Amino acid sequence: MIDVWAAVPVKAFTGAKMRTGSVLSPAQREELAATMLEDVLTALAGASRLAGILVNTIDPVAAALAERYGARVVTEGALDGHTGAVNGLARVLTREGKGALLTVPGDIPRVTSAEIDAVVSSCGPPPSFAIVPAHDELGSNAVLCAPPFSVPLRFGDDSYFPHLIAARQAGVEPVIVRLRGIGLDMDHPADLRRFIAAQPRMPTRTLVLLERFEL
Repeated sequence: MIDVWAAVPVKAFTGAKMRTGSVLSPAQREELAATMLEDVLTALAGASRLAGILVNTIDPVAAALAERYGARVVTEGALDGHTGAVNGLARVLTREGKGALLTVPGDIPRVTSAEIDAVVSSCGPPPSFAIVPAHDELGSNAVLCAPPFSVPLRFGDDSYFPHLIAARQAGVEPVIVRLRGIGLDMDHPADLRRFIAAQPRMPTRTLVLLERFEL
């Protein structure tokens, strides 16, 4: 069985989620980023099919949260944007001879442990590639690469279909896994409202926080 390691890139919480600035203050955005990360770490820590969790960050609050949930903190590529941080995590795992990387962002607070296990279960013999698209099929909200550099990754606002193309160009047929929790990331005010209205209601820390903000 391939050992799959969760890899979570986390930017500094200061200045986080700028695109929600029309409805949230800077302090609220920082609190939201930390709260969402804790919900994601809760799901990862509860998953039964992961070999471990790595968090790539230089933010001290994020690092403390990661350690609280048994994650290992690394900093390679942490200042190089989302793609650079993921590649840094892939380099760490490759040097250590790990089997696969499952990268997820820190802003998908409806993710569940069962969803994480479902993505891991989709992993075939290497080389293999699985992807969970964002709800709008623009972003790549979870990507599993076995081995970690089986497919070149490049994240951004419109990365999902380019990742499918990159996988096929690498000779790997992508496995597409659609999951509601992982698919709902939180970048815009509309995403916050969509999260609050999502059914079934889940008792996440993020939901409690957003209801307190009274959006």
